[in-house]
Amino acid sequence: MSVDGRLENLERWLERCLPALFTERGWGVPGPASLTPASSDASFRRYFRWQDGERSLIAMDAPPPQENCRPFVKVAELLAAAGVNVPEILAADLEQGFLLLTDLGRQTYLEVIDENNADALFEDALKALLAFQQLPLDGGLPSYDDALLRRELQLFPDWYLQRHLGIALEGAQLAAWQRVCDLLVDSALAQPKVLVHRDYMPRNLMLSEPNPGVLDFQDAVYGPVTYDVTCLFKDAFLNWPPVRVDAWLERYWRMAGEAGIPVQAGFEDFLRASDLMGVQRHLKVIGIFARICHRDGKPRYLTDVPRFFGYLETVLARRPELAELGALLAGLPRLAEQPA
Repeated sequence: MSVDGRLENLERWLERCLPALFTERGWGVPGPASLTPASSDASFRRYFRWQDGERSLIAMDAPPPQENCRPFVKVAELLAAAGVNVPEILAADLEQGFLLLTDLGRQTYLEVIDENNADALFEDALKALLAFQQLPLDGGLPSYDDALLRRELQLFPDWYLQRHLGIALEGAQLAAWQRVCDLLVDSALAQPKVLVHRDYMPRNLMLSEPNPGVLDFQDAVYGPVTYDVTCLFKDAFLNWPPVRVDAWLERYWRMAGEAGIPVQAGFEDFLRASDLMGVQRHLKVIGIFARICHRDGKPRYLTDVPRFFGYLETVLARRPELAELGALLAGLPRLAEQPA
């Protein structure tokens, strides 16, 4: 079905479900309304803001079979139970891939954060993170297991090296890459497990009340305790001085310990685990951005690849156990700034 066809179906669905919703909630009668794009992301999901002057709601279009709304609904319930500010699901048609949600605001952290307000905004983000990391691991989510970690790592050689740069790893290089993967996967699997959002970054946090509003959590799993906090401070779309990042990581580590989150006993052990977890994510994201470019025709994401190489270089400089990865990356042409 065409994009316009899905939008027409979404509009018809809203026309059917909104009157009943307004009656149920005691909101009166929907007035003349507009439906405008609210945001889009690297997936096939789209979001629209429905507004009738009095009220603003968000409609999600997640086209099957590319997208599945059920994990979003499930994880939203888990996070809400922990007191996290997530959208309330007001109406759903899971077969068509339509959800109607409460509107958590118009500004993401990414749009408002700067060097002056970052401490306060991140403090709120850490409190929300700690809230859902205290959930029991009995919500039926998938596990961040060996197979998933390795599938993610494989995105780097498959899509960035081979598809984007035209480089195939062979012989000694391939063996070195496999040893690097073993190191990163072993480190991740050795960490204490918590609920992991998997994209806990400023673009997915809304300036909201209570702050922050948390979005894009449908891929949540049970996995390494350092994953989300590393993602928060080593973001895809902005970066901070490494010294400040380490200070924020230490702040989280202390808060987590006080909250009973099963973090590593010593900060240096935590920091090493965070560094290695970050390397796994950075390699994955570089591969994803190349895939989005070449498979989905969205080259703009590749312009952020140099930021991830910068994160990798910072970690490589203080983790000699990653020397083989450093040698592999040192031999790559840098074409990321020129997306195909």
